[in-house]
Amino acid sequence: MDVVIITGASKGIGYEFYTQFLTQGKKVIGLARTAPKDAQDFVTLDLADTDQLEQVMKQMIEQNLSGATSFTLINNAGMVSPIGLIGSVNPTEMATAIAVNLTAPMILCNTFIAQLQDFKGRKQILNISSGAGRNAYEGWGAYCTTKAGLDHFTRVIALEQKTAVYPVEIVAMAPGIIDTGMQETIRGSEAGEFPLLDQFIDYKEQGLLSSAEETAEKLIAVLTDEDFNAVGPTADIRQI
Repeated sequence: MDVVIITGASKGIGYEFYTQFLTQGKKVIGLARTAPKDAQDFVTLDLADTDQLEQVMKQMIEQNLSGATSFTLINNAGMVSPIGLIGSVNPTEMATAIAVNLTAPMILCNTFIAQLQDFKGRKQILNISSGAGRNAYEGWGAYCTTKAGLDHFTRVIALEQKTAVYPVEIVAMAPGIIDTGMQETIRGSEAGEFPLLDQFIDYKEQGLLSSAEETAEKLIAVLTDEDFNAVGPTADIRQI
């Protein structure tokens, strides 16, 4: 039994991960604030409530350890808000973004690795990153910083796992520009908050956004390849 755990699985590429892995016959567990109507195994929680994450991950692994041949964790959940120039950003919203985009995946990775230290099957972590973690954009101070942090955290784990007895494969992957609710949030911002607003409106109008379905298919193909670990620790799906 292949077990796949996905955060932010109720919409966007997270939902596509969820449904496509189910089609492949995997045991899929989704995590999000709301569960989709057709959800089977789903945990409803707010990733900003980081105090509960360790216990939730422990329970998911313990309940599925018997008979499992592999475990995969996909840290997909993320938020681009708050959008705004530094000096004008709401500090509470900034703290929430740090919790969801960085603290939550750090805790989930930490618990995943600890609980499966002696598990001999394949273990993989895919952290959904962004080009914003590798380039600075005005108005995205929180988003750029948290994604850069996620990239570097992934690099640390990759180094550490080289000497593990039963290592975890890990990659932080930038998925490109996808036609999801996050893009709607970006296009709904003010030019004064995000100077690149017109550019992102053009992406949509010119049909330059990838679909969530197509992106998930590409990411799953990379994830399930035997050479998954070789593409990282950080990569961009558009360059593979």
